[in-house]
Amino acid sequence: MPSYREKTVPLLDLARHFDTIRDEVLTAIEGVCVSQRYILGPEVDSLEEEVARFVGAKAAVACSSGTDALWLALLSARIEPGDRVITTPFSFFASASSVVRAGAEPVFVDVDPETLILDPAKVGRMLHQTRGPSTSRIRSRSSRNRFARDDRSVKKSATKSLSHGSRRRDEAIVAVLPVHLYGQCADMDSLKHVADEHGLRVIEDAAQAIGAKWRERSAGSLGVTPAFSFYPTKNLSAFGDAGMVTTQDPSKAEHMRRLRNHGSPERYLHTEFGWNARMDAIQAAVLRVKLKHLPKWNAQRRERAKTYDNLLERAGLVSAKSRSPIQRLQTSAHACHVFHQYVIRAKRRNDLRKFLTARGIATEVYYPTPLHLQPVFAYLGYKEGDLPESERAAKEVLALPMFPELTEEEQRLVVAEIADFYC
Repeated sequence: MPSYREKTVPLLDLARHFDTIRDEVLTAIEGVCVSQRYILGPEVDSLEEEVARFVGAKAAVACSSGTDALWLALLSARIEPGDRVITTPFSFFASASSVVRAGAEPVFVDVDPETLILDPAKVGRMLHQTRGPSTSRIRSRSSRNRFARDDRSVKKSATKSLSHGSRRRDEAIVAVLPVHLYGQCADMDSLKHVADEHGLRVIEDAAQAIGAKWRERSAGSLGVTPAFSFYPTKNLSAFGDAGMVTTQDPSKAEHMRRLRNHGSPERYLHTEFGWNARMDAIQAAVLRVKLKHLPKWNAQRRERAKTYDNLLERAGLVSAKSRSPIQRLQTSAHACHVFHQYVIRAKRRNDLRKFLTARGIATEVYYPTPLHLQPVFAYLGYKEGDLPESERAAKEVLALPMFPELTEEEQRLVVAEIADFYC
């Protein structure tokens, strides 16, 4: 038998996960193969209905990836060239690149150091400093009316009219895109208050948070056009890339269905420029099987997180004192966390990670470079030190193994090795 030191713990074990649903999934895939309906079709239609019901939305639009979901969400929310969108610098690249793909400009605002999620207070301060509290609502509405379009076939002329100098930069801020990070919803009450005050649209990046809730409302029902990812590592995962947008507005859903299919409302008729962002039927069939199990799997993730909390406390690795080598991220009392990742802040993070790797413990860093310091965003003019909380987090965060099938024995091993490093 392997010794204690020879045991390994993966960050995620997809093979173990598949074993729990093997027969259901293979039957579902066989059904698609028999039907010969491989792109969109009844499986995708059924998935859209089931996800909409699951999150409490009126409609859902399936697409080919979480990145395409964000793009569809932004365009359906009428984000246009020349607009600016507030978002977090501490997220996956697609949260900001999708804004650029929509023709807009990301505006990065720093995170709350306790949760690492976009800080509503900092958003509010930035808007008050640049716009003031009294006229911002009128400006935003004026911008929205002036530049709204019913037909994206006029994109070329709209782009010409929306050069960066055509509006004051503060007036061009039209939306806020919070990211529900690691499986916890952003503070939607405070963000909604700030957004309402300044006439901004709220677009959820819920890629990591299906099943999460804020005050008993599900992620995916809290913004204009929330976007989900079903990448293979997500809590609800496809057997490849897939994504979805939910909405309370059926007209937005129809618009997104056109956009995902080359801007086509019917075969060989194109009324606007869209994209090939359709979901495969096999992915929909797999996701339909998994969706039935998602509440149980999310509950198991919460149980694993609680076990980590207890083990870290017993090992003396976390405390209220600042000299504690490990800090846990806070979960809001209003949030139902689904722990897509269990992330700690660790002193000497890089050394700890090397140590754990040598001991067979897999970890990951989400995210090592904040978006405002990515080379591709250099044109925005941010520099090191501008967003200190995100920059500090990038040097300290470490994701520990987390998946529903993770055993308590494996978690004990992870924490024992962390304790061994710091002792």
